[in-house]
Amino acid sequence: MSKKVFITGGAGFIGSHLADRMAKEGWEIVVYDNLSSGREEFLSTHKGKHYFTFIKGDLLDLPAVEKALKGCDLVFHLAANPDIRYGIKVTDTDLKQNTIVTYNILEAMRRNGVKEICLASTSTIYGEPKVMPTPEDYGPLFPISLYGASKLACEALCTAFAHTFGMKCWLFRFANIVGGRGTHGIIFDFIAKLKADPKELEILGNGKQTKSYLLVDDCVDAMLFAHAKSSETHNVFNLGGEDRIDITSIAKLLIEKMGLKDAKLKFTGGERGWPGDVPQMHLSVKKLAKLGWKCERSSRESVSTAIDRMLKP
Repeated sequence: MSKKVFITGGAGFIGSHLADRMAKEGWEIVVYDNLSSGREEFLSTHKGKHYFTFIKGDLLDLPAVEKALKGCDLVFHLAANPDIRYGIKVTDTDLKQNTIVTYNILEAMRRNGVKEICLASTSTIYGEPKVMPTPEDYGPLFPISLYGASKLACEALCTAFAHTFGMKCWLFRFANIVGGRGTHGIIFDFIAKLKADPKELEILGNGKQTKSYLLVDDCVDAMLFAHAKSSETHNVFNLGGEDRIDITSIAKLLIEKMGLKDAKLKFTGGERGWPGDVPQMHLSVKKLAKLGWKCERSSRESVSTAIDRMLKP
């Protein structure tokens, strides 16, 4: 008898790739998405299949979430505000779309007796750590963005519900996840800018921001591997590449792949691209490696593959 997974944000970038993978592994799938950034076309191969259900709904509607969760065995909570910068303009965005939504899911799980949740968290919960690569037990944690603060609260809610109500949670702290179907992020933004003006690419900050990147395929593989291999009450893992790449290198790689030899780089200046941007990020991935999982791609290879997929007609 197949198990049933509930994927929030399942029509989005990471969620749709997760749905693809879990369908291949024989799961019954319920996708819950309000389509604010996700697209139904990302799930077109599953539409009408006996194992697949799509629900367009708002996660802030607790009764609706409770009803949709009935009969599920596992939750992958990937839905969140995808635009960190938007949360600066509308300051309750991350509170509502990240923290309150996570509470609703956990409460709906409690009412339905669903015991397992995998949460898409983020490297931004670490703020600007003094230790890099940054391990999962680094602390204290002082996020510098409203997005990071909201995700740290989501993690706390998951661990509290897990210990109080006999659940288990897996907390995945993502580096920068890239790949096809991207609807936001640095590569998406750079492509849009170069299509609008092939002669100049504006880069927010000084271009020296250096971070870790992970291809979405590897992200999905790592999450499923960790869920299968680690089963404590709460399980926390960094997910990222073992190395880093700077923003300017990404821009030059994209310009080369687009064949725009005359494109110039224009920097807005300052070490941060926007308030709350963490200019230097490198997660330690040794904990997951000890369980037996290893990413075979470098950050540059992940970015290069993502560019190829996003430029493909």
